[in-house]
Amino acid sequence: MSPDSVDQSNEWGVADEAASLLNDCVVWDNTVPWRDYGDPALRAACLPRIKASGHDVVSLTLAGDRDAFSSTVHKIAKERNFFLARPQQYVLVSTAADIERARRENKLAVVFHFQGSNPVDNDVNMIETYYHLGIRHILLVYNLKNPVGDGCKERTDAGLSRFGESLISEMNRVGMQVDCSHTGYRTSMDVMEMSSDPVIFSHSNALAMNDHPRNLRDDQMQACAATGGVIGVNGVGLFLGGNDCSVNNQLRHIDYIAELVGPQHLGLGSDYTYHPQVTSPSAWNPPHPGDVPWSDIQYAPPEQTPKLTEALLARGYSHTEVRGILGENWMRVARAVWK
Repeated sequence: MSPDSVDQSNEWGVADEAASLLNDCVVWDNTVPWRDYGDPALRAACLPRIKASGHDVVSLTLAGDRDAFSSTVHKIAKERNFFLARPQQYVLVSTAADIERARRENKLAVVFHFQGSNPVDNDVNMIETYYHLGIRHILLVYNLKNPVGDGCKERTDAGLSRFGESLISEMNRVGMQVDCSHTGYRTSMDVMEMSSDPVIFSHSNALAMNDHPRNLRDDQMQACAATGGVIGVNGVGLFLGGNDCSVNNQLRHIDYIAELVGPQHLGLGSDYTYHPQVTSPSAWNPPHPGDVPWSDIQYAPPEQTPKLTEALLARGYSHTEVRGILGENWMRVARAVWK
């Protein structure tokens, strides 16, 4: 074990074994919303905190179903310029090899994604353009109905549309990951039947552990695993249950999913919000009975990842399994899908 790992174990407050493992594997958070809201100082501190907590890769939400085509393109341009202007700190990811280079150079690898497919503006030709601009996965439907299908909070549960079929075919062709978090049950099942590539749920938990529409049924998770995909357990107290974002509550969901489909289909997608006092628009987040006010939702901070690593090891997960959950399962899918 290197001296660095000993120092970090002291800094993180975890055992040497956990610190050494964090240092030695890819640690990937596959969902961090990245919008211009809240306290600018908290936003500026967010990515350094993620890096200091042992993460190597972060996937940032740049746009989604509530965003128009024009504003989305401007947002991508702004964020590309930001990260490309800071090559000493960040690597803007195009390929899995970029992530490996970022680790060697001790930089944070940055991936872009959308939470909702409306930014394609009903034009499948935009998929390849967005791919070249750095978008590596698109969550198809955000809570409500869009041209692709129904969301998990829509009053109906219709399946994948004809447009959705063409969108998935194009995403498979160009190498963009298909993401079904926030997507309605029937639509997600149609997607997983149709996609020729592994399908992911970037930030979703188990319905059996907490009955909330944002969480996944067993057969959804089994279908995801059958595609070779990965389910990213998030750190939102509302979805974990009891508005409790603790390590123990995350472990409940991890243990359940690992038992159901195997730890090789698990990852992390914290959905960490750097300014948790933000109120989400009710039109896109209709309330579910028992929900706490948006301003009171608890989120697992990035500093929790070392403690989660230690807890996974204490739970009896092997080093190989923990490495996969921390990020190497996401790497496997990226290598299989990205072109």
